[in-house]
Amino acid sequence: MNANTDLTGAPLPPDNSNSATITGAQSPNTTKLFPSGSRRERPGILALTIGFGLVAVCLIGLFTSPSAAIGGAWCIGMMLVLLFLSVPVAIALSVPSIIGVYAVSGIPATMNILSTAPFSAVSDWSMSVLPMFIFMGMLLTQSGLSGKVYRVADHWFSWLPGGIGIGTTFAGAGLSAVTGSTIGMTYALGRAGIPEMLKAGYDKRMAVGTIMVAGMTGNLIPPSILMVIYAGIASVPVGPALMAGALPGILLAVCFAIFIFAIGIFAPKLVGRGQATTATTNPDTTNPTTPERPTTTWRDRFTSLTSVWGFAIILVVLFGGMFSGIFTPTEAGAAAALCSLLLCLWEKRGEQPWRKVADSAMDTVAATSAIFFIMIGATMLTSLLAITGLAPILTGLITDLGLSRIGFLLVLIVLYIVMGMFFDTLSMMLLTIPILLPTLEAMGVSPLWFGVFVVLLGEFAMVTPPVGIIAYIVHSIAKNPEVNLGVTVTLRDIFTSLLWFLPVVVVFLVLLVAVPGMTEWLPDLISRTSGGMSG
Repeated sequence: MNANTDLTGAPLPPDNSNSATITGAQSPNTTKLFPSGSRRERPGILALTIGFGLVAVCLIGLFTSPSAAIGGAWCIGMMLVLLFLSVPVAIALSVPSIIGVYAVSGIPATMNILSTAPFSAVSDWSMSVLPMFIFMGMLLTQSGLSGKVYRVADHWFSWLPGGIGIGTTFAGAGLSAVTGSTIGMTYALGRAGIPEMLKAGYDKRMAVGTIMVAGMTGNLIPPSILMVIYAGIASVPVGPALMAGALPGILLAVCFAIFIFAIGIFAPKLVGRGQATTATTNPDTTNPTTPERPTTTWRDRFTSLTSVWGFAIILVVLFGGMFSGIFTPTEAGAAAALCSLLLCLWEKRGEQPWRKVADSAMDTVAATSAIFFIMIGATMLTSLLAITGLAPILTGLITDLGLSRIGFLLVLIVLYIVMGMFFDTLSMMLLTIPILLPTLEAMGVSPLWFGVFVVLLGEFAMVTPPVGIIAYIVHSIAKNPEVNLGVTVTLRDIFTSLLWFLPVVVVFLVLLVAVPGMTEWLPDLISRTSGGMSG
């Protein structure tokens, strides 16, 4: 797989795709949940030759290692090489782990891991919420709700300074949360949001920057598939893990909205205020033929809410059920999926609704299977670390450095930003969490807090120059004449816009480190009101 495919192997839309609109008729490929493990194109012959040569070196080092720990280190090196070669994440994690266990402990241990890891990795009852959330996201996308959510956000916030950008931010957070895909949301929202902001006179850098950060909060706000996966890897209850990301995710979206609002106050020309034309502030971006946006009345705003009544019902079922104690998180996921099914059948009545349901079901099976295979690989990696004794050695090395909790987390921020240049969020989580969990306990870091921290860092890394994949996706979208409306958007514009927005994320990360209690307030509140929410 490569950066142009998802975990099921289906291609993402090409640069000139016209299917990824926000009107609900986007290509199914835009709804896939996760990209592949590597962000680069498929390697060429030279890269393959070098890569397999390095794999051979790792194998030789493994079978000639003087100790089990050194052998484990060779296996980690082999995993990294395979990931850089765009080998699917599940294979890159599992194959070196199996080989490593065989080299260190022989055939009996290898047979044991092969017979137990697949079942133990995915058989926990709480993991059944994962296909429910995925199915819900697929159905909501097929029902056309994506476009309606964006239009509602646009109507309600467009009157504010920077209002279209603020509406885009909240719409992106909502769409990313329900679809589970930052990349899929970026394709869809970018094709709708960029031209709308350009029509309103936004500076092109504000337009593309808003799109790039709009989905960063989606994998924190429930239903967050990445948080469910983290709960499975870290062996923490799914319910608290889901709720831990809700408040930080909402607060980060609010921080972006406040930043855009401040730009609208102090630099109004950047958001199209105080201009007589619909052009951006740069002379080369003038587009005199662009029509003015129609004025939105308060009646229009309230009327627009009727189009997302189904989404409101799903939120009530999902969160109201958990808050009240009627549902466990697993049961709430199933109830929300059922509501999404009924909504899809209603919205697509007369348009072969069962075909939409069938497509959603097939996509759900493919995505769930892919995620489960990856979790099996992560379980095998954990077994390898235990058998070789590499995990306690790494924990000892980190603790011997004498780092404080703050220093340790700052090192992790740098590590994840560097890894984010090459891997997606899920790959980084699966590769690092089994290694870091023992160290977290030694450092006194809450597993719930760390789940929010690592998901946010992964999303941050996906937009960070010079290799963040979201930046290049938005650049490819902005090259489409239907999107840019005749405005030239260069990579320099993309990177400049990130220099405006990313300091907001850095400040929020510092706040998250300084006030870790924000991740545990909501889980504690729900636990007190509902009497527990572990399953």
